Amino acid sequence: MTLTESLLPKLSEWRPAGDGRHSWGGSFPTAGWTVQLTADKTDSLSCLVWELALARTGDTPADFTLRAWAEGVAQRVAGLLEPLKLIEVDEARGEALLRSAAPAKKGDRVAYYEVRLHALGRADVRRFSASRTESSREQIAFALTHEVVAKLVGDITG
Repeated sequence: MTLTESLLPKLSEWRPAGDGRHSWGGSFPTAGWTVQLTADKTDSLSCLVWELALARTGDTPADFTLRAWAEGVAQRVAGLLEPLKLIEVDEARGEALLRSAAPAKKGDRVAYYEVRLHALGRADVRRFSASRTESSREQIAFALTHEVVAKLVGDITG
């Protein structure tokens, strides 16, 4: 069973108690990853994601590079509102940055996804909103079905 197939039923069963932001975490030893999902709301089909964090628990494939991982993520991820584009690979810091290729525009604001890859073993997915005229940005929640979350996890973990 793939990570995507293992994750989907667990997300559908997740029912946090009470209002507010809640987190769910799962370990998938056969796939070699852990998944941490923080959401503002969740139901049987979807969630309002605040952050999705993945951590490798298994061995890194031989000859695997940060650039190859980042380029693969940019090519594979297809379930978000905007496709991802590789912005930067900083080999010295062991980080890669991907963002929405064309941010969504609403009035004088834009919204975009940001995926940060860390040292071949961690990935964080967030969404931000920013003014087109000011330099600040704020993290925002984004709605995804559980199926899209599971596919996104599979696309990032490759």
